[in-house]
Amino acid sequence: MYKEIAKLIMYGNMKEDTILVKLGEIFRAFDEKTEDNAQLIRDIYTQLKRLLEVATDYGFDHNLWHNYLTYLLITNENPFSLTCEKVGANDGSVNIFAKNDFRVFRNLFFFDFKPIEEALGIQCFSILSDYKAIGKKELMYNKNVSEKVQALSEKLEQTKDENEFFEAVTDFYKAYGVGMFGLNKAFRLIDKGQGEPDFYPINNLDKVMLDDLVGYEIQKKKLVDNTEAFVQGRKANNVLLFGDSGTGKSTSIKAIVNQYYDQGLRMIEIYKHQFKDLSGVIARIKNRNYRFIIYMDDLSFEEFEIEYKFLKAVIEGGVETKPENILIYATSNRRHLIREKFNKPGMFDIIMEENTPNLLEQVDPKKLIEHKEEIAAIINEIPTSEELIAMINKVEGVKSLEDLGFDESYQAKTAELSPYVRARITFMRLLKFYDFYEEVISC
Repeated sequence: MYKEIAKLIMYGNMKEDTILVKLGEIFRAFDEKTEDNAQLIRDIYTQLKRLLEVATDYGFDHNLWHNYLTYLLITNENPFSLTCEKVGANDGSVNIFAKNDFRVFRNLFFFDFKPIEEALGIQCFSILSDYKAIGKKELMYNKNVSEKVQALSEKLEQTKDENEFFEAVTDFYKAYGVGMFGLNKAFRLIDKGQGEPDFYPINNLDKVMLDDLVGYEIQKKKLVDNTEAFVQGRKANNVLLFGDSGTGKSTSIKAIVNQYYDQGLRMIEIYKHQFKDLSGVIARIKNRNYRFIIYMDDLSFEEFEIEYKFLKAVIEGGVETKPENILIYATSNRRHLIREKFNKPGMFDIIMEENTPNLLEQVDPKKLIEHKEEIAAIINEIPTSEELIAMINKVEGVKSLEDLGFDESYQAKTAELSPYVRARITFMRLLKFYDFYEEVISC
């Protein structure tokens, strides 16, 4: 096995901890007798356990070894696979290297595991060739990935040589793409703490279709017409769906993605606190052979929130214009996204000047989530309102807007601005981060 893996050229960029690479190392140790049998068995079982975990995650069945190798092929992003994603198989010297690799993969498909099984007294690889998974309704996996991997795997099993293998794989690349974008419909951003968020596939996207949506025929037609123009490479517009809660705004966008997935449409969901990463997200997807909808749900801004500036820069364009393969679809409960409440000239500018830079944007959200319980413990030590009033009374301080010379009409405005008045990670800012803000100030 390791001798075959060593022959890979275009697909030789696999990580060292890949199951295939690890199995190759085990087979080398077996041939060279550098490990005792007990250790070899333990190592084999470790990798088989990982293989079974992959099968469970993606709902693989039948020949797990073939499914796994197929999964490697359609998720490996290299110059050859990325080119095929755009134009399909093409003439060129690179095909010689690709066919070399496909010859290797075909040999791995039909690799004989019996010698090592007999030598070690184990029977595990043969079981993987006809694996029957136990159906569990509670398990959630991307059915789309499972079906496509297994369909291609069965097709590759029937190939007679590397030329047929080449044709099957490149046809798949042209039809569906390569990597996670080729297999999945929708993604969200996650912060791995490495400075740049990564894409995380959404494997339980609602299966709703456009025909399931009853009513709003005029609005639905406008959305469909715009999306069809977009996936066909014609001019299309960014979209704002606004209306009351429960009227089907988010459902419509999910239905659009399901409807046009086979035409290369993908969706990336992004939250307001991630808008600062928009330019980086666009840079990573602008050259892919897909049409991306950047989806923003329940979008709105208070006039003192600055996240809208990142969105405004993307929509209006700066030095670099927005790529043609990207549109923004947003939903909101109101038509005017920025709520303007304060009429005093210069008030907003003064507040934002004091609040620049916004410290919450410089804090890793993952860290706040990881330390949520510790933060809660600190907050629980804050004195109660009764205790605070007693302290204020003791020093004869002010404890109401009336004491400051303002009437009660300023109460709501004061609560809304309070997280941004000081350039500190305040209790009110944490409430906004954890989405408790509206609940607290409405009490």
